[in-house]
Amino acid sequence: MENTNIKDGIILIPDFSGFTEFVFNTKLYTGEYIVRQLLSTLIDMNNEYFEISEIEGDAILFYRYDEKPSYQKISKMLRNMQNAFTRKVEELSTSLSMAIDLSLKFIVHYGKFSQYKIGNFRKLYGKTIVEAHQMLKNGLAENPSYVLFSNSFLESSQNSKNDFNSEKKHHPEVGMIHYFEN
Repeated sequence: MENTNIKDGIILIPDFSGFTEFVFNTKLYTGEYIVRQLLSTLIDMNNEYFEISEIEGDAILFYRYDEKPSYQKISKMLRNMQNAFTRKVEELSTSLSMAIDLSLKFIVHYGKFSQYKIGNFRKLYGKTIVEAHQMLKNGLAENPSYVLFSNSFLESSQNSKNDFNSEKKHHPEVGMIHYFEN
């Protein structure tokens, strides 16, 4: 059986670091409000470039079918998302008079995946999706705010690895981690 729905594309997962501790140490209504505000900020900064597959807790699964992804466009968007996230955390911390100890990490991966529909839901499927989720639990990052560009994304994108102005660390088995400046 051949699936003509399989395409090459980008998977982007922004994920909050410190989320579990935040949930356990924040009142339910306040925590839900903060998370809703932060997720909405990320969605707004996406500018409809990526489609949203799903939102789960503190993470968004974005995707875009794209045969020639642009490293520059993606890295610029991620810097904008990070800056907006940081500003929103500061704004919420001030308005709610509380410390919000959350940071942001991004996984950017590339490969083949498909999409299927169940009722009103669209779900992504494929090895690329599983790999992207596995990269969230990488244990490689030294700082809490970073982007992990997978090797498959770096190899498929039109890029110059110097586009991202931050500290970076190459992990041959996974890809390149770029740290956001503090």
